[in-house]
Amino acid sequence: MSNNILSEQEQVVLDKLIMLFVIDKMEIPLTEDSILDICSVKNTWIKNYMDCKAIIHNLVESNLLYRIGNEEQGKVLFNISYEGRECLSNLYRRIPLASREEISQYLKANRLTVKSSQEYSATYTKNDDGSYNVILQIYEPLITTPMFELRIKAPSRQSANEAIHKWKSQAPSIYENIFNNLININ
Repeated sequence: MSNNILSEQEQVVLDKLIMLFVIDKMEIPLTEDSILDICSVKNTWIKNYMDCKAIIHNLVESNLLYRIGNEEQGKVLFNISYEGRECLSNLYRRIPLASREEISQYLKANRLTVKSSQEYSATYTKNDDGSYNVILQIYEPLITTPMFELRIKAPSRQSANEAIHKWKSQAPSIYENIFNNLININ
């Protein structure tokens, strides 16, 4: 590999190894959106977004990643398989040391943010009458169906966005308050 120019095939192998490295270092299963965000949006470790998306599914087909859950259950998580860890342990040195260090530092600094973004989900849809249905959910790290779901009707898009913004920062305390008021643990 003179001149640090990789052939297309070498770049694909490197991109796959980088993705395995990221998922292994995160130490929790990740949604497809989280993987894409980490590898291709917030960082350019895998430069092409569509290639990144294809790599996820290629690694699943190759049994280097495995899926947890399915679309009908809620969300799908991806985790590194035993074969994926073995492959990574044999080939991780193909990832340049500077890249491994950059990835490790980024993941260490952002692990909790990524984890909470997967645990607290919030979306909205517009109704025919102009109001919005807001769906607020809490997921446990290894479970693909929500352990808690709250649906509310917001009068405007602005109020729906406000509810989503507040949910992301206040979900644990809101859940605790509702849980304590509804369920007697004595």
